[in-house]
Amino acid sequence: MELTFIGMGYLGAGIGAGLVLIGAAYGIGKLASSALEGTARQPEAANTIRTTMIIPAALIEGIALLALVICLLIVMNFGMPKEGQLNKIQTEQVK
Repeated sequence: MELTFIGMGYLGAGIGAGLVLIGAAYGIGKLASSALEGTARQPEAANTIRTTMIIPAALIEGIALLALVICLLIVMNFGMPKEGQLNKIQTEQVK
């Protein structure tokens, strides 16, 4: 039962990390697409559009990195046995 719980934790963290990265890639792609379309319509505003595109792209990337770190911390937390679990496993092995 406990191994199933740990396995589900790994699965949830992996799915969470994947969804975060897919969402961030979609957001940055949509942002770049809109910026290129705006530059094509008004080439003289290219520098302003580029500057205003870089800031949200950096924020999206930062949020994605933070979410990825949180998912990795969840995985590391599931991998470490708790004090009560360790004693329970040792007593089960003795029986």
